[in-house]
Amino acid sequence: QVQLVESGGGLVQAGGSLRLSCAASGRTFSSGFMGWFRQAPGKEREFVATITLSGGITYYADSVKGRFTISRDNAKDTVYLQMNSLKPEDTAVYYCAASRRFGASFVMRDYDYWGQGTQVTVSS
Repeated sequence: QVQLVESGGGLVQAGGSLRLSCAASGRTFSSGFMGWFRQAPGKEREFVATITLSGGITYYADSVKGRFTISRDNAKDTVYLQMNSLKPEDTAVYYCAASRRFGASFVMRDYDYWGQGTQVTVSS
């Protein structure tokens, strides 16, 4: 099993920045691709970003492209989400997810492990 714990969420004004972290423990972290998803009140969970095992390839949702950056440090068993130019519509609970597989995916069912989430609130 892999345990994922997110941190770094909080309240920020529009235009501000936050950096989310996701620390993994348990089985080998560096075994597959990782991703970030988010869920706003009353909405379904949606894809935000994904990163391959090596960190060399990343994909983003159109809504965050150019503002968010996903990265990972396999030596620290941690994946990050740098969020800049935040907008009120970015308000959501952000979830970290891990897969045992190679590649990358924006599909929730391709992920094997999930964190509990961290709240991000962007005020206008």
